[in-house]
Amino acid sequence: MADSYVRVRGAREHNLRSIDVDIPRDALVAFTGVSGSGKSSLAFGTLYAEAQRRYFESVAPYARRLIHQVGAPKVEDITGLPPAVALEQRRSAPTSRSSVGTVTTLSNTLRMLFSRAGDYPEGVAERLDSDAFSPNTAAGACPECHGLGTVHRVTEESLVPDPSLSVREGAVAAWPGAWQGKNLRDILAALGYDIDRPWHELPQADRDWILFTDEQPVVTVHPVRDVGRIQRPYKGQYMSAKRYVLHTFADSKSETLRGRVQGFMVAEPCPVCHGRRLRPEALAVTFEGHDIATLAGRPLSALAQLLRPTAGRADDEVAPVLARDLVARIDVLTELGLGYLSMDRPSPTLSAGELQRLRLATQLRSGLFGVVYVLDEPSAGLHPADTESLLTVLGRLKEAGNSLFVVEHDMDVVRRADWIVDVGPHAGEHGGQVLHSGPVAALANAAGSATRRFLFDTAPPAERTVRSPSGTLTLRGATLHNLRGLDATFPLGVFTAVTGVSGSGKSTLVTRVLADAVRDHLGAGEEQDAADGDGTGTGSGPMARAQLTGAEGLEAVDRLVRVDQKPIGRTPRSNLATYTGLFDAVRKVFAATDEARARGYTAGRFSFNVAAGRCETCQGEGFVAVELLFLPGTYAPCTACHGARYNPETLQITYRDRTVADVLAMTVDDAAEFLADVPAAARSLRTLHDVGLGYLRLGQPATELSGGEAQRIKLATELQRTRRGHTLYLLDEPTTGLHPADTEVLLRQLHGLVDAGHTVVVVEHDMGVVAGADHVIDLGPGGGADGGRIVAAGTPAEVAAAPDSRTAPYLARRRARPDAS
Repeated sequence: MADSYVRVRGAREHNLRSIDVDIPRDALVAFTGVSGSGKSSLAFGTLYAEAQRRYFESVAPYARRLIHQVGAPKVEDITGLPPAVALEQRRSAPTSRSSVGTVTTLSNTLRMLFSRAGDYPEGVAERLDSDAFSPNTAAGACPECHGLGTVHRVTEESLVPDPSLSVREGAVAAWPGAWQGKNLRDILAALGYDIDRPWHELPQADRDWILFTDEQPVVTVHPVRDVGRIQRPYKGQYMSAKRYVLHTFADSKSETLRGRVQGFMVAEPCPVCHGRRLRPEALAVTFEGHDIATLAGRPLSALAQLLRPTAGRADDEVAPVLARDLVARIDVLTELGLGYLSMDRPSPTLSAGELQRLRLATQLRSGLFGVVYVLDEPSAGLHPADTESLLTVLGRLKEAGNSLFVVEHDMDVVRRADWIVDVGPHAGEHGGQVLHSGPVAALANAAGSATRRFLFDTAPPAERTVRSPSGTLTLRGATLHNLRGLDATFPLGVFTAVTGVSGSGKSTLVTRVLADAVRDHLGAGEEQDAADGDGTGTGSGPMARAQLTGAEGLEAVDRLVRVDQKPIGRTPRSNLATYTGLFDAVRKVFAATDEARARGYTAGRFSFNVAAGRCETCQGEGFVAVELLFLPGTYAPCTACHGARYNPETLQITYRDRTVADVLAMTVDDAAEFLADVPAAARSLRTLHDVGLGYLRLGQPATELSGGEAQRIKLATELQRTRRGHTLYLLDEPTTGLHPADTEVLLRQLHGLVDAGHTVVVVEHDMGVVAGADHVIDLGPGGGADGGRIVAAGTPAEVAAAPDSRTAPYLARRRARPDAS
């Protein structure tokens, strides 16, 4: 009989300790372990990478150059490995051109339906090609908005928010600050405009020219300087506020600058296509009385209902064939809880979990047999009700003759697995061992497993006393996306969990409506946006803002902090030490040594981004790119510095017999001991340890960190700051990507913030987190148009008993036993 196992020998990828493990095929296999233990290194870095490498060996060498390849993993041998498909938790590209329809290829079929079976206006003899129904092609895009559906413009109100100010006082807020803004004001004065008169008193013709002219006159400016400074005239060229904003947004390489000017722009529907993105010829074609933009804007479940009569026809005409394909594919998406999405929903607005389910549905329809699907936390971002549907779909993939290797933290999913591979016992260099590989029930005998306790402990959690709020913050008439005139009250000084099925409006309420209201009240200076410091969002243009009819209690909040799972940096140059600021303290320590002072080395010398200190061969990267003609490009340690990043002169400076490169190679826990007497570094290292990141290396590139690790680094960075006044912390699914043991560590920190008098609001699906909250706000009852309402609010006990809440039964179960999350 053929061997039915995938047998791995000598796996050494990342922190794996030359492990041997046997994994059954044709089964649902769960890979578990604490964050950083090595489970993803085994599932993705070893098994998937080797399957991909073997497949590419059969591809023509020239074609290999066109495909992204992950490279060969560090493993001695793998036998019994079928072809593999990876479905990872990755964010979409930040472009509004990508949509639900393009990700699932549903839009291709819908365009073909309109092209071949649509009702054309009378007198039109020639049918349009399917490309004519796409806003992403020159043949189909509206010529005015280029297929975006919106145009971005500036108005006097957006450029001059306070017309009582004069130009000298900064009435034209859209202009840059510092010397460049003063330069423009001096040029205006030289042109003869009154820059000391209140803006609203200036003639309209003057205001229009200052803000909107395309002229760029050059004049001689005689600046007024402080006494004693050189009074030198210069030639200055004028640029209107409109020209500055649009030019900066379109061309600036600085995300911070683009984010700033974005706030002075107004997005509105295109006046030609009215937001429908297509040329008039395409919009004139209908199917069942609707144009393609209308159908693409409908929820997928509603679109399937409209198509069912056509799909049910017995003939083999084009329309029934295409309609049947669309309905069948939409039914899978609806089964996965995504029926609330519309085909024209931009990809950047989707969560990582929604994107992965879209790709999963596409795979389910592909009909592949004998494939290993490697999935990265498919339950991430899912309400427990949606997880049930996910398990049904995964079961169908297995029944079709496929193997499923799933990296997972949700214990309900793990319980349904046929086999479990538990990796640990801890993270980083203290992990990388297989503690158990076998049936799920047998994990109960695995000593040292962090997963065992959460999988089998069925004792009910201890009752905790619910905190009393210090006040309330109320939003009235909130309208954005599927929130329609919603009133919501958030208690202050407590831990609040916002729950609801996927698409119910949780993130919209917390990270958009609540965050915008508090930010507007505080002003830009009192927000620490730990999520995305430059505020640029997805980069696809100005985002719609929530409408409120009123808000009460905002004055109780002194500061706003948002924390999400976006990367802490986009390049390997960004790392844990640089992001948290502790590397500044490290560099000062080295600069203070006797040898460094004798050589005249400053702290800047010990930065791998500075020419004086870095290795010039690799420009401080520590590695060099190796381009191979017919093989995937790869990276190799720099031959000059051997990965140290610095030049020999810099590495001659030591502190306690260690170089700065040695310190960057230390783990957080090792560095905490080494730098215990350096207060600025010790404080950062202590908070990183407290959020469970003691295993990370200080110089670990940001690109190697998971979303959960990035979020905890941001939280640790915030925790080490001196907190003043009452801070509101907003977190969007903070437990995503975390093992239950890591979740416990994170929750201790978050509840510690509340005990210190602050307010924490989390969007969360983990019923363990929700059960431990002081207050719960449950949105729903469904997703999309069926959501956007508060169906229950109160203590966890009160919400668990709410009759109309889809969260209630799962919360009640979780309150009865700790592992039913």
